[in-house]
Formats: sequence, C-alpha cells, structure tokens
Amino acid sequence: MSFYFGNRRFAPSPAFVAMVLFLICLWVAGGASRSDAWGQVFVRAFSWLFLGALVLFGSMPQAWRGRPVFFLLLAAVILAVVQLVPLPPAIWGQLPGREVFGPAADAAQATSWRPIAIVPSSALNAVYALVVPVVAYLLMAGSRRSEDGGLVMLLMGMVFATMMLGLMQMAGFSFSNPFVNGNGLAAGTFANRNHFALFLAFGCLLAPVWAFDGRSRINWRAFAALATIPLFLLTILASGSRAGLVVGVIALFGGLAVVWGSARTAVRGYSRWAAPILVACFLLLIALLVLLSVGENRASSISRVLALDVEGDMRKRALPTVLTMIREYFPLGSGFGGFDTLFQMHEPDALLKPTYFNRVHDDLLEVVLDGGLAAGLLLGAGMIWWLWASVRAWRSKSGDMLPKLGSLMVLLIVVASAFDYPARTPVIMALLVVAAVWLSGPFASRQGAPLRRSN
Repeated sequence: MSFYFGNRRFAPSPAFVAMVLFLICLWVAGGASRSDAWGQVFVRAFSWLFLGALVLFGSMPQAWRGRPVFFLLLAAVILAVVQLVPLPPAIWGQLPGREVFGPAADAAQATSWRPIAIVPSSALNAVYALVVPVVAYLLMAGSRRSEDGGLVMLLMGMVFATMMLGLMQMAGFSFSNPFVNGNGLAAGTFANRNHFALFLAFGCLLAPVWAFDGRSRINWRAFAALATIPLFLLTILASGSRAGLVVGVIALFGGLAVVWGSARTAVRGYSRWAAPILVACFLLLIALLVLLSVGENRASSISRVLALDVEGDMRKRALPTVLTMIREYFPLGSGFGGFDTLFQMHEPDALLKPTYFNRVHDDLLEVVLDGGLAAGLLLGAGMIWWLWASVRAWRSKSGDMLPKLGSLMVLLIVVASAFDYPARTPVIMALLVVAAVWLSGPFASRQGAPLRRSN
C-alpha cells in the first residue's frame, strides 16, 4: 500500500499503520485511569487484538530499537505478575502490614493462600493495563525510523483536536465522552484536567519539531507552529490545572531548545541576530497574551495557584499518612492498584470527607507504596537511564530532534506524575513508551550502520 504526497511516494509498513490505528483508539477511549471506565474495556480489547495480530502475522521486530525500554517494560511486567503469585498462609502472614488480615482477624485465612498484593483484583487489573505499553513498544519496534515523522504529525493532530474539544467545552458546548468518567470540567478527551493540560504541553514540544524537522528554510509550518503554541498555552491556563502551568513552561522553552539549531539554519541568510530576535518577540507575544488572559480572568490555572490553601490541600494533609503506609508495607509494598481501599483503613478521622481519596496524587510515591523496594529500584533505574540517554541526546551532533523530543516528553510525564497520575491513563502510558523509544535513538550495528528494518 502506497500513498503519494506531491511527487513523493510513501509506503507505510504494516506496523506503522497498526500504530496509527492503535493511537487513534487510545485517543478516543484511553483518557481515563479508573478501572471501571468503559474506555478501559474498549482499549484493552483492541490492545489484545493488536497483540494477537502481531503474534500471528507480525515479523520479528527490531529488538535493538529501544533496547533499554524493552528491559524496563519487561521488569515492570514481571514485578506486577509476581505480586499475584499465591503464598502459603504461614509466609503471607509474616509479610509487613499483613498482620491485621491474619488468622486472628479471619479464621478462614489460616488455610488460604494469598498473593503479595493485599487487593488481588486491583493487582490483576494493573497486569491487564500493561498490555497497552507492551503493544505500543512492539509496534514501535516493528516500524521504521523513517516513519517517526508521521507519528509526530499524527500526535500533533491529536493534540490540536483535543484542544478544540476542550475549548468547545469551555464555551458551553455539551460534550461527554462515553469512554471516560467525567467530572463536569473541560478536559477534552480526558477525565482529568491535569492530564488534559499535560497532553497540550506535548503539543508545545511537537509543534516546533513538526515545523523544522528536516527543513532548511522557514515555510508555512513554522508560522502554523508559531500560531498553535500560544493557543496550547492559553488553553492550559484556562483549564485550571496548576500542574499544567509547570509542564507548560517546561514545554515552551524545551521545544525552542530542541529546534534552536534548525531555526538558526533556517534564517542563516539573514542577520545573525535574526533567530534571537524572533525568539524574543515570540516569548514577548506569549507573555502579553498571558497577561491579557489574567486581566480578563481567563487564566484559571493561575487563579487556583493564587487561591491555594496549602494547609487545607488534601494532598498535603494526606502525605504523613501515605508516608506511614510506605513504611508499614515496605519492602514488598501493598500491591499495585489497591491504594484507595487501603487508605480507608489508615485514614485518620481528621481526613474524613464525603468523597474518597482515590490516589496519592504523587505517582512516584504511589509506585513505591504499591511495589515496595523492587518498584523503587526499577523507578530509579529508569530515571538513571533517562538522565544518561538525555545527556547523550543533547550532546549529539547528529541533528536528530527525536531523541531530544523524547527526552522532554518523558520529563514532562515525570514532572506531572509528581502532582498527579497521568501515566495511569492508557494514551499517556503509550506515549511514554513512544517517547522512551525516541530517546533511545538509533543503535548502531556491528558494522556501524543504523539498524533498520528491511522494506
């Protein structure tokens, strides 16, 4: 199957076509993290369908593309599965934090074998959820690096469409995605405005890469990017997401840093001050738009920051209890996905309220709480690899923007995870894998040539 764009012929690989369909499926139905959202059924069914097709009809993927990502993902799957291995009651009762569930509390427990995870159904759901990043990695490994530009274009379109849906919701249009749990807030295809804001921040990274990648002159794409980035930022401001402010600023300056060399090349025929002046004018324009948004009372994110009651914030009030839980269940952890159930056991009377505390709202802490020492070590290994790969990407003279783009996308997800749980939504979970594969860059073969899949 081939397509023609002007005089250029584009023959996508089957893996790339499948990746496009997979990402569209995730964009439509993968914006919620709750296990009871209808989108989870849809997304996981399609994920298993894609996985089955890969096993039956797919060719051997480029195993060396994103090799560290493969090992990190494999370790995560093994860790989640191990938590479901049943243990005899004599051993299980000696695990940290399990005393309250022992034979003294329930005589039936004296003969029952139980897994490490205290809430097995939630741990099983966590294992099922990992099919999404597994499929995302296999499809990325099976596609050609030359097709990555098409993914950038697709993601750019998805971010723009999400922004337009969010703006329509802010304008009063009624739009309810049946695949995600809604809370009445404008969040596009997402259930959470923080995840919506993070997705828009991705757009601030993707737009300049889409505009300048492989182009030595300024064309219409550069002007389109200059127009869409302020729209992404203003929509983040209007979303009411405080975490969105942080990731939005990082994305703005990070995106400019990624394309700085290409932008200077594009204006090489002009004065050497042309690029710095253009960037300064662009930043000044954004600053003026932000001030105008604040003046018109349209910057809900800034308003929420200014109105924040730190002492009354539930996340801060619950932090001592969360840290106590981490110590109590360490080093094996409490089991993936069971936080909301277990928090109700540890919740002090001062924190009781009509609504329940569903997450730690700091996913880095929650991963350690759920998975214990092993999860903390895996998380640390991932951070170390990200730092090493990022240094290599930013010091590279190859001119390849995708490793730098991947580095910043992973950074945004990690920063957002310190305030919320974005990587628990299927679409951002898959984008984390895509970004990590981009960050890993092309690996050289023994002869020094890039490893590419044969056409």
